[in-house]
Amino acid sequence: MSELAGDGIPVAVSLRVLKLARQPYYRWRKHRVTASELRAAYRANALFDAHRDDPEFGSRFLTVEAHAAGEVMCERTAWRICRDNQWWSVFGKKRGKNGKRPGPPVHEDLVKRDFAADDVNELWLTDITEHSTEEGKLYLCAIKDVFSGRIVGYSMDSRMKARLAVNALVSAVTRRGE
Repeated sequence: MSELAGDGIPVAVSLRVLKLARQPYYRWRKHRVTASELRAAYRANALFDAHRDDPEFGSRFLTVEAHAAGEVMCERTAWRICRDNQWWSVFGKKRGKNGKRPGPPVHEDLVKRDFAADDVNELWLTDITEHSTEEGKLYLCAIKDVFSGRIVGYSMDSRMKARLAVNALVSAVTRRGE
């Protein structure tokens, strides 16, 4: 802007052409970039150069590369800069599996995915749901009769244990009289 103003072009015209607002420009001229902001920019540039050269590197290796380029910083600072700019390793972490592989079903599928019944009490389905309350979590186990579509038994508890399902089954048997 100063060079353009020196050539005789008014600052207001230059700002309008560049689609910049006047007030932030003059605020920036009054309060220039601080030394810490400049140091952070140099660090980010060193990390970006290292990331561009080796995108498979994570923030720890990028810290070593930036140190070799002359920008010394701790790993936490490098991690924060990489996080803020979303410079991730191309490999990344595998999430959601936790080393577990799906195994065979625990029990046989006696229903064979056929959720239809011809008479009352012929087929019951169950489910356990978790509800968050002000006092903590509440677990509800309900048993539904497929033929009538009604809940025939249920049980609630603050802990999801085997007794939750057993109590729901006892409740269903008691209500249906069998």
